[in-house]
Amino acid sequence: MTEIKFSIEGEEAITATEEFLAIEGITGNYTINSEEIKKEPVITTVGTIVGLVGGTIAIAEQIRKWYQEYKQKQSGKKIAKVLIVGRNGRRLLLENATIEQIRQILES
Repeated sequence: MTEIKFSIEGEEAITATEEFLAIEGITGNYTINSEEIKKEPVITTVGTIVGLVGGTIAIAEQIRKWYQEYKQKQSGKKIAKVLIVGRNGRRLLLENATIEQIRQILES
């Protein structure tokens, strides 16, 4: 079984990734890539979801809720983007993704 990949980019990428992997029903791991660009560090975490426990609709709802809450509560420091890549290579940015689109990526 091929795993689902994800990446989170931004100043708070590490914290956001840890919160993402803490979502009930998701197990996974990640690595950190960082580089200096014009005096400010850009941090990107790249991870793998190795297991989903429970229904994909419930997990998709939790992912969408996590993303919306994380974007709203951040002041100053933030995440720039979150990308999920399904087993079939299909990519989805969470910025305007629906629960149904997230579910499809998790199941594909």
